[in-house]
Amino acid sequence: MSLTGTPFLCTLAVLCALALGLPLVLWSRVRGPRAVRALARVSMLLFAQLTAVALVFTLVNNANQLYDDWGDLLGTAGHVEHAADLGADGTGGIALERLPRVRQTFEPARGPGMRAAGGVRVTRFEGRVSGVRGEVYVWLPPQYDDPAWRGHRFPVVELLPGYPGSAKAWFGTLDAHEQLLPLMRSGRIAPFVLVAPRTTLVPGADTGCANLPGKVNADSWLSVDVPRMVTDNFRVQRAPRGWAVAGYSAGGHCATKLAVAHPDRYGAAVSLSGYNDPAAERTSLTGRDPALRTAHNPLTLLREAVAPPRISLYLSGQRGDGYEDALALGRAAEPPTSVQVVRLPRSAGGHTMALWRPQVVPAFRWLTAELGGQRTVSHPSALTPPGPSSAGARPGAPASGSASPAAAARTR
Repeated sequence: MSLTGTPFLCTLAVLCALALGLPLVLWSRVRGPRAVRALARVSMLLFAQLTAVALVFTLVNNANQLYDDWGDLLGTAGHVEHAADLGADGTGGIALERLPRVRQTFEPARGPGMRAAGGVRVTRFEGRVSGVRGEVYVWLPPQYDDPAWRGHRFPVVELLPGYPGSAKAWFGTLDAHEQLLPLMRSGRIAPFVLVAPRTTLVPGADTGCANLPGKVNADSWLSVDVPRMVTDNFRVQRAPRGWAVAGYSAGGHCATKLAVAHPDRYGAAVSLSGYNDPAAERTSLTGRDPALRTAHNPLTLLREAVAPPRISLYLSGQRGDGYEDALALGRAAEPPTSVQVVRLPRSAGGHTMALWRPQVVPAFRWLTAELGGQRTVSHPSALTPPGPSSAGARPGAPASGSASPAAAARTR
């Protein structure tokens, strides 16, 4: 049975009810020597506790989309075929334009929220550059199949979950597509194609979205293979102007790092409660070695860039949970790098989905303005006015009704 499926959840509920009833019915009816009676009663109590714990874990997992399947939970699933040294640019010297087109078959995705808002589709493929194999979920905006938009190419946002986290989480828990659908139809948000690739690639560890020869090429999977596959199968814009990446928690760290490291692949990034130091995630492969911690810290990458990258960053967090790291990036930013920092109050919630769900719409409004010039209404003759153009750190707009503007003044 699937870890996140209804049959498994119902089975646990039945077992839990049975486990509660057994002691009530059999406690005084157990026969035999004292040791046997004690063992039987202890077994009934343990059975009741185990089923209760399993049921609660399953409910929490389904609500937060932490583990997608048994392989992720038990650490038995491998998604790396090979991990060659691909060099600084993550391509291994491969001429990407000469590779044959990647043709994929997509099917309706299963799970909570997957059928809503027109439905999410999924495909499984192996990256030709990274050597990673995994599933990629794609949601198309309502304009995509509209005849009036037949010749239009759409902007893309890659969606990254935290760790542990399922690629389905942005759809099944944050309800991103359900929140954005009416706003895209009304023209208030650009019609983005949403792409959610698998990020749990190594058993029991967070890859930090890094290329680590001999272990995993997560960076190339996310920034080379997945965009190429999407570009080959859908009418989407070319990088970097038409591509953005967004994530929460560990996914926020990845989003910022990928954009800073690859301004030729992403024009904007959104980080919700992200961090700079990879060691903030204790299972991170890049947080265990001082050299890797430095090499994969987006703040260090920004400070040491040969030239300030032409990217826009939207960074939100609470004090002690992403806000200070966001301010540090804002202070380090030089034109044409643009940073918007949003401080969330403690009353908005903790480091949970309940905090990030209300931030989806504000983040996509910002993306619509920053990417600029995107058609946002149901007829292709209308264009969205360009967003505000400024560089460096900027005070942030509230991320939700309870959020307050950031005090992100620029310093040198």
